[in-house]
Amino acid sequence: MAYIDGFVAAVPTANREAFRRHAEAAAAVFRENGALQVVECWGDDVPEGEITSFPMAVKRRDDETVIFSWVLWPSRAVRDEGMKTVMADPRVRADVNPMPFDGKRVIFGGFDVLVEA
Repeated sequence: MAYIDGFVAAVPTANREAFRRHAEAAAAVFRENGALQVVECWGDDVPEGEITSFPMAVKRRDDETVIFSWVLWPSRAVRDEGMKTVMADPRVRADVNPMPFDGKRVIFGGFDVLVEA
């Protein structure tokens, strides 16, 4: 069954276009290494919470926007092999394709798909 890597981050709102370029370049590398789909979403309706929320989780500042992303893989095994190759690819090195946001505040994880409708 499919496997998903999910990501949430805070990106400076002024860096929207730089983020899009960064994401497109990285998406190509993911796809070349087995990913079926890469989706990058720019926050549009992401409310502040009182106990938990996306903005709180990534310590979003007033001049930042929350992004929500995922990479769809055919399986965990394909993801594990593909991710090794992705991380070794020079096109995703910080000096070649710098992240236009604070990578220390990214939330990420891998997930087994339970329901697909």
